[in-house]
Amino acid sequence: MAVITKYFEYGQAEIDYLKSVDETLGAAMTRMGKVERVIIPDLFTALVHAIVGQLISVKAVHTIWERMQLQFGEITPGHIAKQSADDIQRCGITMKKAVCIKHIADMIVEDALKLDELYGLSDAEVIKKLSALNGIGKWTAEMMLINAMERRDVVSWGDIAIRRGMMKLYRLDSITKEEFDRYRKRYSPMGSVASIYLWQISFE
Repeated sequence: MAVITKYFEYGQAEIDYLKSVDETLGAAMTRMGKVERVIIPDLFTALVHAIVGQLISVKAVHTIWERMQLQFGEITPGHIAKQSADDIQRCGITMKKAVCIKHIADMIVEDALKLDELYGLSDAEVIKKLSALNGIGKWTAEMMLINAMERRDVVSWGDIAIRRGMMKLYRLDSITKEEFDRYRKRYSPMGSVASIYLWQISFE
């Protein structure tokens, strides 16, 4: 049973807006055409995927993710809560991450955590609520906002690939938080779509 995915939904209105506020990004978008971003709508599955993805290569994430699905079937709180942290770690992640994933699954099964409540919160509140969980930082929460909840205006300073994409796009040798924020504000309220392009640029 494969994890259910879809594409981040955006269209011509978002593209036109970004082209109108930033010529350099606009030119890159014209050259690249529509870039599709695969997301995982289920919040728990997406959260596990984001934890696996913390600070490791895209290729390694893919391998571990495939292994977890083979091992556990559907990545649901019920399935994961039945595993030991050792079982989860055997898929190729650190013990710290395995404990974190197991703890979140246990909390959901015990009704101590209701991920669906995130839908009613603002971006900042989602980040605050998720960051309160052990092993979840701001970057992981921001990835949830884009890669599960399809929030429209997220450009993550903590994401190395987004920073690298920005530096390549504007031909910068380095980037400060101030410069980054200036671009982020320029893209607003369509920052997530800008992020999708910046990711792609960083891997070109």
